[in-house]
Amino acid sequence: MKKVIFFFLILCLSSLVFAGGFQLNQHGAKASGMSGAFTAVANDPSAVYWNPAGLSYIKGTHFMLSSHFVSPSSGFRGIHPNVDEYKVVKRTFYPSNFFASHSFDENWAVGFGFTVPFGLGTKWDENWVGRYLALETELQVFTLTPTISYKFADNLSLGAGFVFSFANVKIKQKVSQTPFVGDAKITLEGKDKSAFGFSFGVMYKLIENLTLGAAFQSNIVYDIKGTATAEGAKQLIDAKRLPQGDVNAELKTPFNLAIGAAYQINENWLVSTDFQYVGWSSYDTLRVDFLDPAYTDIASPRSYHNSFVIRFGTDYKLTNDLSVRGGFYFDKKPVEDDMVAPSLPETDRLGFTLGAEYRLFDNLSIRGSFLYIRGNELKVENSKQYIHGNTPFNGVYNINATVISVGLLYSL
Repeated sequence: MKKVIFFFLILCLSSLVFAGGFQLNQHGAKASGMSGAFTAVANDPSAVYWNPAGLSYIKGTHFMLSSHFVSPSSGFRGIHPNVDEYKVVKRTFYPSNFFASHSFDENWAVGFGFTVPFGLGTKWDENWVGRYLALETELQVFTLTPTISYKFADNLSLGAGFVFSFANVKIKQKVSQTPFVGDAKITLEGKDKSAFGFSFGVMYKLIENLTLGAAFQSNIVYDIKGTATAEGAKQLIDAKRLPQGDVNAELKTPFNLAIGAAYQINENWLVSTDFQYVGWSSYDTLRVDFLDPAYTDIASPRSYHNSFVIRFGTDYKLTNDLSVRGGFYFDKKPVEDDMVAPSLPETDRLGFTLGAEYRLFDNLSIRGSFLYIRGNELKVENSKQYIHGNTPFNGVYNINATVISVGLLYSL
């Protein structure tokens, strides 16, 4: 029983941290309004995240603050052949980011960013059919990124950044406690207070109206130190058949490689496109170590593979003070159907965005955008996620989400 419980905990943990749906690409209301097709644009302080090479083309000193109101929704019908429908508890998350940039001369510029690149969570009803796989799952990853950029020529610049990061993880699920009545509840909470990575980018103006960009964000390895607690029959806890005590787990977020192009059709109209390659395949195994030698360390194989996102965006200046923008993207899921878990239902996703910006004063602009995400319905027929030991968790997943972004840009 101990190994079964620990194995399910690891499945939840790995699904939480590695699943594509927990990766946030909301880093500024303007970029969000263009569906993240911003690698070759990067013309505001959020270049710190999207492409630090863009900082060299931003003159002066600028500060940018954005908040994003994310409301995800997921549903499950099953277990097959049943068609009972279950919904996640509705919640709204509020990831925010801050960016600043400053140019020293025609060539040198620096920037700083505070971002939330991974976040969100799922929470199901206490007694839903999948409670032995997932009950509540949350992840928060925060990064601080100082950057520097240098323009080698009028049409070429490079940028690089150092990433300091910290993370919090919380997981809850239930387990059967036969022969005792009811279920036990297992909670795993952990954090890493310091992890490190890097980023770099390049921007090249191929011709007067066409700009190419590329940016890379490295893997970050988190050494999560946490505690497992159990609520259940005292006899099982005393016999160490329910996990208690300290645990360590190494978690590795994926690298991101983005290449993009932006074309200025005329003085007012800009179009852009991005291809984002996400290195999910680095998650081949997740190991959880229990400090109490009475519990056996567990290594869980995962089957994530590299995936991609294709993005298109546009920005149009209606007047000197008002701009409108929009875009769409396709996000390919990074896991096979049989490994999808309810801690984060994974499907291919389409995202559609609209946004606007209005200059209130010469040095202050307000921005906003709306994103609707629709996941393709996913029918799982040969699940490798099991409950009650040998019952495959087959059924149908549906997901959607809305994101409202608001932001301010202030320039000195």
